[in-house]
Amino acid sequence: MGRGGTCDRARRCRRARLGLGCPAASQAIASAEQVLADVLAAADRGSALAGIALEATVTVVTGAAEITRLVDSFVTFAEQAAPATSLPQGQLALLAVAIDHLVAGLDVLTQVTGTLAELTDRASALLPPEPSAPPIDSGHHPGPDPAGDEPRSLHTFGGGLSTGVEVRLPDGSVSLAPNETAAAAVRHALAQQGTPYVWGGTSPGSGLDCSGLTQYAYAQAGVELPRLAQEQDVGTRVDPAAALPGDLVVWDGHVAMVVGNGLMVEAGDPVSVTPMRTSNGGMAFHGVYRPTAG
Repeated sequence: MGRGGTCDRARRCRRARLGLGCPAASQAIASAEQVLADVLAAADRGSALAGIALEATVTVVTGAAEITRLVDSFVTFAEQAAPATSLPQGQLALLAVAIDHLVAGLDVLTQVTGTLAELTDRASALLPPEPSAPPIDSGHHPGPDPAGDEPRSLHTFGGGLSTGVEVRLPDGSVSLAPNETAAAAVRHALAQQGTPYVWGGTSPGSGLDCSGLTQYAYAQAGVELPRLAQEQDVGTRVDPAAALPGDLVVWDGHVAMVVGNGLMVEAGDPVSVTPMRTSNGGMAFHGVYRPTAG
């Protein structure tokens, strides 16, 4: 081999060592960059979650301090009013003060519970969606049903009905809601895609949280839902495998709406369509509920 060939081979070796023009090296670099991006994203989520945890701690401590203050206030009043409690007027005054303090304590408890639910909602929005099981084929197959003469109308994990009200999904596919009310709720929820997540948000187009989204969508369809996510487990409970568009997937602190074809819409950041699931960052799963008849 001539000197020129030797030099060319040496240059190729140096290029290989440097990873220049080597597909394997380029792929390794791309993989490393993706890993770095994932690590940085996880770090950002971790910082945000730490901030939410701090807010939750402050909320609980502040609420406990206020409850303690109310108890001390009532005890002080009761001690001062003790001489008068032998008379009916004194007893009535003590009862009135006790009721006032009890109402104030319940208000504190409601505020703390609501704040913690919203913080949980924010935390769940930061968690990456967990992979869902692949949906079972929901296509129509001609021929007799081996299970009997009764036709199957339900399909697995939000697949839909054999008949119903059509809803056009963002990917161009069509799902079938059980009734017009559910279909309207799904359409209104899907119309909010891209809306930013806002803690406690109830403003369509500018800021929504998870329960704000579902409450708004169903309100537009003529159905009133409770404000908090865990309280939206209303209507008929259904098996997740029989979920239909408009059904609500409820956790202890998060809620989403089934849109069909194995998908649901939820207020992440922003509002978006995601694969249907029954797990959400370790939250207790309440179940799937159908607020409408049919």
